[in-house]
Amino acid sequence: MPFRPVAELGHDANTLVFEHGWQSWSPSGWYRLDASPPRPTAPNHHVMAYRPGVEAVSGGSFQGEGLLAVANGSDVMVVAATTPDVVVPSIRAEVHGDKLVITADGDVEVKTSTQVNPNHALADWADSFGAGAPPVRVFGPSWCSWYAYWGKVTERDVMNDVRQFDQHELSVDLVLLDEGYQTAIGDWLTPRDDFGSTVRLAADIRSSGRRAGIWVAPFLVGAGSETARKHPDWLVPGINAGTNWGQEQLVLDVTHPGAARHIQDVFTELCRQGYDHFKLDFVYAGAIDGPRYEHVDGTAAYRHGMRLLREAVGPNRILHGCGAPILPSLGLVDCMRISPDTDPLVEPPSGDISQPGQHGARSTSVAREFLHGRWWANDSDCLIVRPDVQQREQWAQHIADGPGLRMSSDPIGALDRWALDRTRELLVPSSPRPHPLKDPDA
Repeated sequence: MPFRPVAELGHDANTLVFEHGWQSWSPSGWYRLDASPPRPTAPNHHVMAYRPGVEAVSGGSFQGEGLLAVANGSDVMVVAATTPDVVVPSIRAEVHGDKLVITADGDVEVKTSTQVNPNHALADWADSFGAGAPPVRVFGPSWCSWYAYWGKVTERDVMNDVRQFDQHELSVDLVLLDEGYQTAIGDWLTPRDDFGSTVRLAADIRSSGRRAGIWVAPFLVGAGSETARKHPDWLVPGINAGTNWGQEQLVLDVTHPGAARHIQDVFTELCRQGYDHFKLDFVYAGAIDGPRYEHVDGTAAYRHGMRLLREAVGPNRILHGCGAPILPSLGLVDCMRISPDTDPLVEPPSGDISQPGQHGARSTSVAREFLHGRWWANDSDCLIVRPDVQQREQWAQHIADGPGLRMSSDPIGALDRWALDRTRELLVPSSPRPHPLKDPDA
């Protein structure tokens, strides 16, 4: 659908525009009109961290995916999608002389707020748009294997850290096995030969008095996987969800009956093994438009796929979105990553803050604090404070100041005294209440 005019208004040197990114890792924030908002620095970044197939404007122009706002003097104009169930519109704000012209390529609602703090206007919109969403849950403090062991994690590594939680009086309710246990992306029930056993690991975690969680990228299928080799009919034809793990990533067509049964069987089996928290990563892939078995758009396919997962795991287990389209996930996940990955480095080498780094993780999670307690529990990513982490004091303070999940991801044996004390201090239960919001200039 072509872009059509929605509104126009005057502007001055103090005018701010809020760009909301498509998915978890897409940069979001308030910008002055002379700013240059973040844009992808490589084609693969565009596919995997922005909105695939949608080109964002730049050079005095701004673009939000499903949500854009303008703070202009005493008023805040919020322009947003009408519902999470339809194709989410792209919304643009472009300077034309003394006017700021708002356009959209789909149906939107325009609301004007007199909130002094523009973030409060976003919160009011989120309350309205999310009316009827399930109540936000409380989450206990957690530990995740990713930043400790990356993709080389083993069963032995995880249990070594589990034994150290009690030794160092670290409060941990959930132990999350992250990426790296599987033989290939898409072959979720076949662990690496040198990993160990996911079944035994879940049992040992539970025997320690803790809950067991596991990472899955349910809508990705690696081109070299057994799943791709045996069931090419389960894949969306001609769609590439990016290149990662050294190969092209394909998209599981959850509207195909065989693929739907397969992904539900995977999650039913993981529940049987004892996992009750599922970190669903790279799920942007499920929303990419393409020729599916059922002739639906990407948004409808994504929401269908997420509902299949909920049916498989039941109402009480946790679905944790990551790399997930934000608006289309409303009502479908219990907690949501609302930023790019953090990293021991502050700045990503590519200069693209959608990529792992503390800079982008901090700025985008702050911009999305208004979602916490309204749609779900926010996940601003993990606490990492071992000595080789750049600016670890600042990252720890960011986690302390923000709402949502508290999840450590250091090898406990690598922590010095300061890091152990800070980790112990910050591993506390989350609050389900909305977070106090600062002014964008604060």
